[in-house]
Amino acid sequence: MKEITETHEWIEIQDGHAVVGVTDFAQKELGDIVYVELPKVGKRVKKGEEVAVLESTKAAADVYSPADGLITAVNERLVESPNLINQSPEREGWILKLQLSIPQ
Repeated sequence: MKEITETHEWIEIQDGHAVVGVTDFAQKELGDIVYVELPKVGKRVKKGEEVAVLESTKAAADVYSPADGLITAVNERLVESPNLINQSPEREGWILKLQLSIPQ
């Protein structure tokens, strides 16, 4: 089950890791995503900390971590195809995976 933050990130626990992305609402508000700045794998993040930047034809928007944890993976497909966030924001357009500091 996905949980949604006030800033329109989603988090879902899968196989002991938290998968993080932005909601369908957020991608619609941004418009066509043309660039994604991904975080570094191995970085420790705190809840509410900026972890990625999405740039669209309309604006740039920060993506915030919905939990404390260690970034264990990023969606490298977004480098070549940032529009995956527009096409499938809550599946193929995931942004990163976290190993949670406090397992859920």
